[in-house]
Amino acid sequence: MDESKILAWTEAERLSVAELLEGLDEKDWSADTLCPKWTVHEMAAHLALSPRTGLKDTILGAIKAKGNWDRMTADQAIGHATRFSPAELVAQIREDAGSDRRSPGAKPIDPLADVLIHGQDIVRPLGRTRPMPVEPAIASLEHILASPFWGARKRCKGVRMIATDAGWTGGEGPREVRGPLADLLLVATGRGTGLAALTGPGKARIGAHCNPPVSV
Repeated sequence: MDESKILAWTEAERLSVAELLEGLDEKDWSADTLCPKWTVHEMAAHLALSPRTGLKDTILGAIKAKGNWDRMTADQAIGHATRFSPAELVAQIREDAGSDRRSPGAKPIDPLADVLIHGQDIVRPLGRTRPMPVEPAIASLEHILASPFWGARKRCKGVRMIATDAGWTGGEGPREVRGPLADLLLVATGRGTGLAALTGPGKARIGAHCNPPVSV
């Protein structure tokens, strides 16, 4: 896929998330997200760090976290959140919205998938909705299903996904699961909250490999 198109989509989503964050109440910043133990403040810090994390940061973070990627990412986000206020993080996200920098090893589409998913991570526990742009969501979902990084190849093995709000199908297998693109994206990345909107025999297969749903 054209990298310039992916970058344009990523920039638009980052700016949209910045607008979302700017409109939150003060208490919302301390609310939990769909990512276990991450608050909205820490999620915003993670999004702000996405185009600012270089090879040196990754190496030092990996050493500190003893090779645990998830722990490294969490530690970096929490540390960044302690240093910057909500307003400062929103400004950083806006400032770097069009940046093509990404973490070492990441594909051009990974930052797009990241911001699409984390936008949902923020709004779902707050009881809000956030529209999912169709083309970027499809491109991200197809990448996630094929990538070894996101865990979807194991999580969705043997399942054929069918979007109910777009003309898209993906994955292979005898079991089908149907639902909106946003919820398919959530369950493909292990977020059990997306299961409620899905139907089909593949739902149980994917659900067995997701985090427990978060009440909204």
